[in-house]
Order: sequence, then C-alpha cells, then structure tokens
Amino acid sequence: MKKSHDPFEEFPQDQVRSAIRSGIVQANERLDTSRFRMTKGKRRRKIFYALSSVAAVFGILVGSSYYSPALANSLSQIPIIGSVFGNSDLIGLLQAQKNGLTNEIGETQTVNGISVTLDEILYDQNNITIGLFIQSDEELDQFYFGAGMDFTINGRNPAGATGSYGEEILSATTRTAIQEINVTEDMPEEFELGLMLHGGNGEKWYFSIPVEKITDIQKIPVHHSQTVDGLTLTVTEMSFSETGVSIAYKSYEEETDFDLSRGGNIEFMVVDQDGNEITGRSGGATGERVKDRIQFKSNKQFDPIDSNVTELTITPYIVIPTGGGGVEIDEYGEEKELEFKGDTIQPVEFDSFKVKMQQ
Repeated sequence: MKKSHDPFEEFPQDQVRSAIRSGIVQANERLDTSRFRMTKGKRRRKIFYALSSVAAVFGILVGSSYYSPALANSLSQIPIIGSVFGNSDLIGLLQAQKNGLTNEIGETQTVNGISVTLDEILYDQNNITIGLFIQSDEELDQFYFGAGMDFTINGRNPAGATGSYGEEILSATTRTAIQEINVTEDMPEEFELGLMLHGGNGEKWYFSIPVEKITDIQKIPVHHSQTVDGLTLTVTEMSFSETGVSIAYKSYEEETDFDLSRGGNIEFMVVDQDGNEITGRSGGATGERVKDRIQFKSNKQFDPIDSNVTELTITPYIVIPTGGGGVEIDEYGEEKELEFKGDTIQPVEFDSFKVKMQQ
C-alpha cells in the first residue's frame, strides 16, 4: 500500500513553510560556522568540487551536485500527467512505484507564476529520490533551477552528501525532474525532509515532508580491503532491496592535493555468477583532508537484482576525470580557485573480489 501524505491535514501550510525556512537558515548557519571549525590535533581543510557551472553544496565536507544526463534521459517519455517515477526508465524507481514503496505527496506551490509539484519520494538505503512536476505561465530558461534542491534532515545539513539532478523539458513552460540525494553518514529510519528549490529570478519553493525508509533492506558485511599504489580501499558492506543495490566504501591515501587524489573517483563493475552486469546508477563521494591524508567515503547505487543471483563479483576501478575545477575554502574562510589537474591522475588496477548473497 502506498504511503500518502496530505500536508494540509497534518501540518498547517504557513507553519510548515515557516519551520522549513527556519530549519534551512539555521542549518546553513551551522554549516557556515562548522565549515571552518578546527578539530583539536587535526587541521582540516574542506574543498568543494563543482561538476557543472551551477552547483550546490550538499554538506560540510566534499559534495557534488551535477546535472545528470542519465536522469534526464530517463524522463524523456514522461507525460505531463502521471507518476514521475512510474514513467521513468530507472528500474529501481519503476520497482518502487509498482510495489507501492514510494511516498506519494502531490503538494503544489506556486511562486511568481511557476508551479512546482512535489510528486513522490523514495527513501531506500541511504538514498533519497525526489520526483517533481514544474509548470510555468511563461517560458523558462534551460537551467532556471540550477542544480536542484537544497535540503535538510530534521532541520540540519548532514555532514556529507552528494547528489544528482536531471530535468526533461517537455515544453517551454513545462518540465519534470528527478533529484537523487545520497547521504554518507548514518541516517535515521524516519525524519523530516526539508526541501528548498531556487529559481533563476530569486524565487524559492519550500517543502517539509515526513520520510520513512522502506522495509526489507538486507545488509551483508563485506570488510574487504586492499592497498594499491598508496591508495587503500575498504568496502565495508553491501545492502540490497527491491529498489536496488548499494556498496559502501571508504578510502584513504597519503596525498594533500584533492585534484590529484583518487579515492573520490572510485567506481565498481558488478557482475553476477552468470556474467550479467548490474547497471550502476549514481553515488558521489564525500571527503576531507586530515593532515597529510585525504579520506573519502561513499555509497554507490546499482539496479536491483533478482532472487536468482547467488554471488556477485565486484571489480573496483578509477574513473579519470576529463574536466572540472573547484574552490577550496580553508579554516579561515578564505577561498582559492583550483586549477584542474585531474587529467594527470594515474590509473589504479584493483583486484576483483566476490560477495555471496545470503539465502
């Protein structure tokens, strides 16, 4: 049975919007102050990489927010009326919608002639996926909504998160969007999700929605670790549900330059016992520099697997970036433009390892 939420039944509209405004402001204030905090015995410097010309910080460590062509392609067949997830070609979202695992919201807010409808939300593992309908009285620029929504969890910014945002422009005044948020810290089973979307002319749309994690998520401890060329990778666990597979990893290397570090560029090829590849979906990485070491962590997302899968072979690899750049913010709040050096990153050849599925 699908979980629905009537925001006007449980939360008075004015109070909700006031609460989320306050929550986002307070969270941003905490973000601003904690970004430059020094930890005793460790001098930390944080860095933010923008993967496109429009980006939003999703945490106090390293976060990426980018326009995702894969998400945009998945929206190409979505009609104006209907479920964003149900008309997507992302298998996990189709499964979730079909099996009633999403929170159907249907709340619309209109600002300056632009109506934004929060259609539905899925919370599985540590991944939050949001579907939007957007309609305007007048034509909208292509990147009118930038890199998507800012968010809070129970009124605060999580310590580290990454995300992707994709739109399908159905007409000059109508579009749909899917935003994915991947949080790398431990998450509560349920929480209040605050969302704020920014428009190109300064508009702001606020939503505050109770979110609950889907049930029947299975976890398999992995604790596989290997060190190659000074880069240590540890896969801590794998989790899976009807909506997808998640691989959690941590990495560290003796490096002080984020542009030359490789831990944030780790991906995985996953195949089952019959050689069928499991398609990867998303999952950025958050990281920090502590003294002379750079540490990353991430949850990589993959399509769901069926009950016939008994074993997975996982092969880590490095994706060499072809473009980018960023801004580094030191502990005193000083910003420094960073030159792109990613094309000088050396490849790493990791060993494959196997994970048996629990019966």
